[in-house]
Amino acid sequence: MHKLNLSKDFEISRVIHGHWRLKDWNLSSQDLLKLTQQAVDLGITTCDHADIYGDHECEKLFGNALILNKSLRKDIQIITKCGIKLLSEKYPERRIKHYDYSYKHIIWSVENSLKNLNTDYIDLLLLHRPAPFFDPYEVARAFFDLKQSGKVLHFGVSNFNPLQFEMLNSCLNDKLVTNQVEISPYRLEHFENGNIDFFLREGIKPLAWSPLAGGNLLNPTDDKGKRINQALNEVANELNIDSIDKVIYSWLFNHPAQIVPIAGTSKIGRLKSAIEAITLEMPTELWYKIFTASTGSEMP
Repeated sequence: MHKLNLSKDFEISRVIHGHWRLKDWNLSSQDLLKLTQQAVDLGITTCDHADIYGDHECEKLFGNALILNKSLRKDIQIITKCGIKLLSEKYPERRIKHYDYSYKHIIWSVENSLKNLNTDYIDLLLLHRPAPFFDPYEVARAFFDLKQSGKVLHFGVSNFNPLQFEMLNSCLNDKLVTNQVEISPYRLEHFENGNIDFFLREGIKPLAWSPLAGGNLLNPTDDKGKRINQALNEVANELNIDSIDKVIYSWLFNHPAQIVPIAGTSKIGRLKSAIEAITLEMPTELWYKIFTASTGSEMP
């Protein structure tokens, strides 16, 4: 099995199974349990969630499946996120979408996630997005109490830049173990804002959400997507790779930052492709072929 250590005592699978669109998969609890077990059998043992996914329903759907085989919990690592308050009929008191990283809300959100997921602990809790109204010491107090109680084992963030990461980390006893950001051949933001360099310097392995750019690399809808798609097909032909999704995953795996893609799919074939891409080697020149197809210009 392909594993990766985010810290000295926390190991995750080299591919993460994402559940952002779990509600749209329209799976029964039994079917979801089967899919999860198949993923585990492939070596994909880490599951990514958030409190808000599926209008606050995806965690519960996963928990309903997990309770059908409670022994499976020891074989998986559960990631979830908190902090975003969406407008929802479930919370009619909310008047605008906003973020809440108060001690009270973080604790409440974790308690709610534990209940929905039918588990006693969360392996990794992420703050979902950076916020303009943010008290790192209050967050640190919540993290400390959650760790002491055994309800959360590790902590990280999502969509933070290096300064935001360092600011929060400076206030914590248990340091952040990762940052989940959007990385794909279509989205190069974190190669440009210093995050990739920061990850390399600090030894942080980033988790990459939407590695296939929401399908826009497989079925492009704009000129940029079409450019990248053409490059991906050319690389696939040159390396004798049978699908461009494997090329995309290989592009991520071959980067020295040890990027961990989140494969958000109900298709076991897609998960197999991601696993098979782990061992595919990509020459640096071909890596740049994809990169420059995204930027639309050659390297300076």
